[in-house]
Amino acid sequence: MQNLILIGMPGAGKSTIGVLLAKELGVEFVDTDILIQLQEGKTLQHILDASDYLALRQIEERILLGLEPNQKVIATGGSAVYSEKGMQHLKAHGYVIFLDLPLPQLRRRIHNFNTRGIARAPEQSLNALFTERRLLYQRYADITLACRGKSAQQSVNILISKLSRLNQPAV
Repeated sequence: MQNLILIGMPGAGKSTIGVLLAKELGVEFVDTDILIQLQEGKTLQHILDASDYLALRQIEERILLGLEPNQKVIATGGSAVYSEKGMQHLKAHGYVIFLDLPLPQLRRRIHNFNTRGIARAPEQSLNALFTERRLLYQRYADITLACRGKSAQQSVNILISKLSRLNQPAV
């Protein structure tokens, strides 16, 4: 039984699709951004304000490496792919699914880019972040799910169909 690990840009729908997917499969949903906030007692933006994006990435790596997932749907933070160790740990426990959404759609969804708690270099634009991360998402993905023009439920249905074609239990 495999875990399903969702990766992608902020605004791609990892948490929304993750909750629906977990409900559909009857398994637990885990959001690593929430785990970070619970462990640190601060929002992601407060962590960034108190230190910097590299500190947030270190905390994120520690959370990823501490996961011992069993039959779960896991939504990672958008910056999880910067941790080679963290991603290898997750890949050893399940399928990594890249929720691929084009930049124009992301731009429409992200209205709070500067206050959302996104681990990025100061002054790094959404365009630059998208270009940098997209290559990493593609590198780690076992499955890429094109989400352009699809509702969250349509994306879940397509993903379940893709997983069944792999002849593997989804979770």
